[in-house]
Amino acid sequence: MIYIALLFGILLVLATLIDAFEVVLLPRPVRRRIRLNRYFFKFTWAVWSRIARWMPTGQRREDFIGVYGPLSMVMLFVLWGGSLILGFGLMQWTMQGLVPDAGSDDLIDQIVVSGDAFFTLGYGDNVPHHWLARLLVIIEAGTGFGFIALTIGYLPVLYQHFTRRDLQLIEFSARAGSPPTAATLLGWHMHGTAEALEGWLRDWELWASDLVESQAVYPMLAFYRSQHEGHSWLGSLAVVLDLCTLLIAGADDARRHQATATFSALRRVLDEASESLRVPPVRKVSGRRMNADALQRLTPAMCRILPDWQDDDSTADAIERLRRTYEPRLEGLAAYLLLHLPAWIDPEGPAEERFGRDAVLRQLTEGRTDGGG
Repeated sequence: MIYIALLFGILLVLATLIDAFEVVLLPRPVRRRIRLNRYFFKFTWAVWSRIARWMPTGQRREDFIGVYGPLSMVMLFVLWGGSLILGFGLMQWTMQGLVPDAGSDDLIDQIVVSGDAFFTLGYGDNVPHHWLARLLVIIEAGTGFGFIALTIGYLPVLYQHFTRRDLQLIEFSARAGSPPTAATLLGWHMHGTAEALEGWLRDWELWASDLVESQAVYPMLAFYRSQHEGHSWLGSLAVVLDLCTLLIAGADDARRHQATATFSALRRVLDEASESLRVPPVRKVSGRRMNADALQRLTPAMCRILPDWQDDDSTADAIERLRRTYEPRLEGLAAYLLLHLPAWIDPEGPAEERFGRDAVLRQLTEGRTDGGG
């Protein structure tokens, strides 16, 4: 029994230290399936999301879901600290039966002593006499001091990646409308030059590249809701993917080049997020975002926005084939994270009409600053 408890304590300490090292310090993704933090997020999000599904859709539900991201990190730190205290406590307790003059305290007392050493409180109520037990206390005190310092330094790095992700969404909402759609986004750019649209898509390619890095190293960022109401990193990514799909399928070569690069970068974000969260793609894509009727209503608007738009069967076929490359993962992540995916076209009317003089004046006089219609 003593040897089993000792082995369990050693494994618990090593597993916790490796898990913390991989999350906090290792600047590359870890593909190993057996990880302490992976099981933690899988279990806690399953419970949290189930409670959220019982709540009616609305702001209260979004506020409840938005708490999970920051709270989960606090709970993860508590789990790491508790695991280290328990592991070292088991090692101190088993050492009493392995070395002479190591004491005869019960397990609860040794766990309390372990917590004293981990947080370097220095009560001194229980001082081990054997040098091996004292060495173990010194190791635990150093581990606790370093663990606390690393976790404190980790949070600013995490929130730096979160802030960079959300900065792009503020500019996006002013162009894509509320609710955002690919047709509205393209309608915003219809009076600009091809170079302006290409530059805007290049910015989103850079945003996607940064998000691939942060999503691979910090997969828990996917659970962080945007700090601005109505914004969603996954919904914005979906709209830009839809826009790139329209340009690749029916625009001329000048507009298609940068759209292809941005499309590839954004699709890689979906692949990385799905892989890091272990979320499989859906088997059958729903027709809520795009169906035959929506495509039929979208085509005249696209012809007005882009005079060179190719309105033929090959364009519709290209749109469908491109959709199949990202819609399954997109809907899988949306269902898992409880995020809403916007449609391709606003059912209220043609996208470009929303940016006429009357529409803009109505938005400004009503205090609308999000670009919505």
